[in-house]
Amino acid sequence: MTVDDVLAGLDDEQRAAVTAPAGPLCILAGAGTGKTRAITHRIAHRVRSGQVQPQQVLAVTFTARAAAELRARLGMLGAGGVSARTFHAAALRQLRYFAPRIFHGRAMPELVDSKARLITLAAAKTGHRGERTLARDLASEIEWAKSSLVEPGDYPAVATKAGRELPLAADQVAAVFSEYERAKRAAGMIDFEDVLRAAAWAMEEHADVAEQIRSQYRHFVVDEYQDVNPVQQKLLETWLAGRDDLTVVGDASQTIYSFTGATSGYLVDFPRQHKNATVVRLFRDYRSTPQVVALANAVISEARGTEARLRLELVGQRRPGPEPEVRDFSDEPAEAAAVAARCAALIDAGTPPSEIAVLYRINAQSEVYEGALADAGVPYVLQGSERFFERGEVRQAMVALRVATRTADPDAPLVPTVAEALDAVGWRSENPPAGGAAREKWEALAALVGLAEEFAASRSAQDQEDTSLAAFTAELDRRAAAQHAPTVEGVTLASLHSAKGLEWDAVFLVGLADGTLPTTYAKTPEALEEERRLLYVGITRAREWLWLSWAAARAAGGRQSRRPSRFLPAGPARAASVAPVPKKRDRVVAKSVSCRVCGVTLMDAMERKLGRCATCPSTMDEELLGRLQEWRALVARAARVPAYVVFTDATLTAIAEQLPSGEPQLVAIAGIGPRKLGLYGEAVLALVAGKSVADILPEGATG
Repeated sequence: MTVDDVLAGLDDEQRAAVTAPAGPLCILAGAGTGKTRAITHRIAHRVRSGQVQPQQVLAVTFTARAAAELRARLGMLGAGGVSARTFHAAALRQLRYFAPRIFHGRAMPELVDSKARLITLAAAKTGHRGERTLARDLASEIEWAKSSLVEPGDYPAVATKAGRELPLAADQVAAVFSEYERAKRAAGMIDFEDVLRAAAWAMEEHADVAEQIRSQYRHFVVDEYQDVNPVQQKLLETWLAGRDDLTVVGDASQTIYSFTGATSGYLVDFPRQHKNATVVRLFRDYRSTPQVVALANAVISEARGTEARLRLELVGQRRPGPEPEVRDFSDEPAEAAAVAARCAALIDAGTPPSEIAVLYRINAQSEVYEGALADAGVPYVLQGSERFFERGEVRQAMVALRVATRTADPDAPLVPTVAEALDAVGWRSENPPAGGAAREKWEALAALVGLAEEFAASRSAQDQEDTSLAAFTAELDRRAAAQHAPTVEGVTLASLHSAKGLEWDAVFLVGLADGTLPTTYAKTPEALEEERRLLYVGITRAREWLWLSWAAARAAGGRQSRRPSRFLPAGPARAASVAPVPKKRDRVVAKSVSCRVCGVTLMDAMERKLGRCATCPSTMDEELLGRLQEWRALVARAARVPAYVVFTDATLTAIAEQLPSGEPQLVAIAGIGPRKLGLYGEAVLALVAGKSVADILPEGATG
């Protein structure tokens, strides 16, 4: 590959970044603007033109996945000898190589594989015998302190000034921190933060080590520079030792990890710290349609504060696509049902499930979407967290609820009964505790209380009297069984934080209500701006289809007191109550669905599927429903999938009520798209026409 080959296909700004002279270079790269392309082509250009030797380049990033991508691209560009690693991997490699010198002939200390055990012991020695959530929150605080170069003695003052939300009083956290460090040293171990500090210390204290490392690595590239923390910056400066052949790339508008110690300050101050720095701005967005780009620009244009100084206005380069939809719903179950229905429509229209994502602010929000997708027969996978009913605190809560059914009054109000039962696992309805892990546990248990509210409201709406704790626990068991069905490829469910760096054809941003995004815990202007940037990151994950929604109430029938997120711009018009259903690459407007009995427009997803109001009389053919259920069970067993994957109970009920006489009437039922029509349409229509299950299945299939 020639130098000209490396430059081929670059836009003007990318070419400027690739061909910039040696020395400090700051690439401000907006979402989807080809930052990885720019830095890999810059390295390859310098290698192919003889400016640098590949073995003398060290490129560092934040994830092993990103490092692997850098290596793969560099290999294809003819720069295969370049080292591309995470900060920790690069530091650990150097420590292990130089261990005999820096540890006086001894091997490198063993790495702590998990802080939990040592921190639990340290907490116990300082009088705090807490559960795993306390240990996790203390570990997070200690990691923040060490990443910020804060020692135990300085922790109380620094944490107070930084406005940290602490699991214990600041001086108590400092005491645990100090005891943890003592226990770690006594065990002859180091943790991941120590690896970075020790790598810098090795060069500061051992001139021969510093000389060897610095003679090998003379050119440095740092990806995602807005996410660097103080200890990583210290290591970078120690590697450089005053040299200035440094390329950094970042986007201040994607600074969303300040709670871990990351700061965009180094990116913002780069031109001031490096007087002769070249600054290149990449603003041509190749990922998203102009419509998605316009919404992202509208959201981030309102940003204030330090990061806003480096704000980029993106210019979409793709052909036009559908306008983003902004939807509002009466409650979360209705929102989730609509999202699941749209996911099913997208899949039926040809979008692979793996190219669809549902993104939310906190992990506890996943449950309602897990349930809705399972009910709609849409496979899904969770990114970066456990499924809701697999979480330890939820499993414990389910046990507590089952135990409580033995003594609970079947006529007692459900929600207070559930809250009382959860007292056994330490849940209180008051404000959640400080500390990320403790708060996540609280939110997960609060979600169970929300499910109880939804269950009671739905039973009341259907005139079903059994709202007992036993009935609710049975419903939770049913949901857990449905949501634990194994999937290979599915719609991605993920928090906004864990979606960073990823992209999909279709993205649903859900739960966008004030109090959730921004979260109620964002109390300072800086924290609120980070919440705005989190929404911006979510928007820029979408290539083509984008949906933003919020619900006025948490539970079905609950008080509608929520308001849309203050970050949602006024520009995109609210969609109609029935949103358009996209075809493969087009959009067609779906007609409103009216009740076939009374004629009122149907808003609820379940009512729309049935084609009638919940209060209107049913015309269901119960004998047909029984045959449909028998047929579904046999088909599901043969395909080795859960029954709901074939058709949900609601879809079978709708078929038994509406008695479709042909394919047009069958496909008009929500949940039956072209794919399911092709798989099951002929059999279903035969059953509706009066044939038995034995008539339509191959001989022996009913066994």
